[in-house]
Amino acid sequence: MLRDQSSDRARREADKAFKPAKTQKPMSDYAKAQHSLHENRERLKAERLAREAQSKGRKE
Repeated sequence: MLRDQSSDRARREADKAFKPAKTQKPMSDYAKAQHSLHENRERLKAERLAREAQSKGRKE
């Protein structure tokens, strides 16, 4: 009985160590489009803010 318990414990520890990584669900076409739209909007916003900050610096 003691031998079975130790092998069970070793198996549980091995299962924890080699647990498969959680994978993300593949993105649907809609989700890909939304993700791209969001990234592009953030990039354009950063560029606009940089231009505005540069133009304010010139005025002062």
